[in-house]
Amino acid sequence: MTKKSFIITIFILCFGLIMIGCPKKTTVREEPSVTKEEAAKAEAERAKETKAKEQFEKSLVAEKTPGIAGEVFESSLLKDIHFDFDRYDLRPGDASILRENAALLKKYSNVKVQIEGHCDERGTVEYNLALGERRANSAKDYLISLGISQARISTISYGKEKPLDPVHNEAAWAKNRRAHTVVTAK
Repeated sequence: MTKKSFIITIFILCFGLIMIGCPKKTTVREEPSVTKEEAAKAEAERAKETKAKEQFEKSLVAEKTPGIAGEVFESSLLKDIHFDFDRYDLRPGDASILRENAALLKKYSNVKVQIEGHCDERGTVEYNLALGERRANSAKDYLISLGISQARISTISYGKEKPLDPVHNEAAWAKNRRAHTVVTAK
């Protein structure tokens, strides 16, 4: 072996040892830290949710008469819908009210409700009880179509027995033709 080939062989071996002996550079990826702005935004969102929950809980007032599923609570945040004379189909404006009610119920997934069907004083007791039931079921079916679990909704018909406005004119009758939603005790 010549001196030149010996030096080249040594050089190649040294280079190989250097390459084998040097570890590869490892890079550590750092997760981006949460900026102060993002942290403040998340905290504001949590505070908003807490305030909304407190507002909902404060809106609950026990009703004097129990519902079919136990004690019921009125909430000013759950809005009534109204119906035309002798009808139980939802009007477009009332569908938007039910969408608002559904959004509230989605926020509070542990809340159960009872939908009360009401009628005006015209018609027989039996007819109005049946019509009130169809009105309550119409509202219930729409809430279910919006993603609210059927297990969270009960219905009852009061017919003409619990008028909101006891006056005997068209304005009062229009107020009485409604589906009223109450919160049931857990």
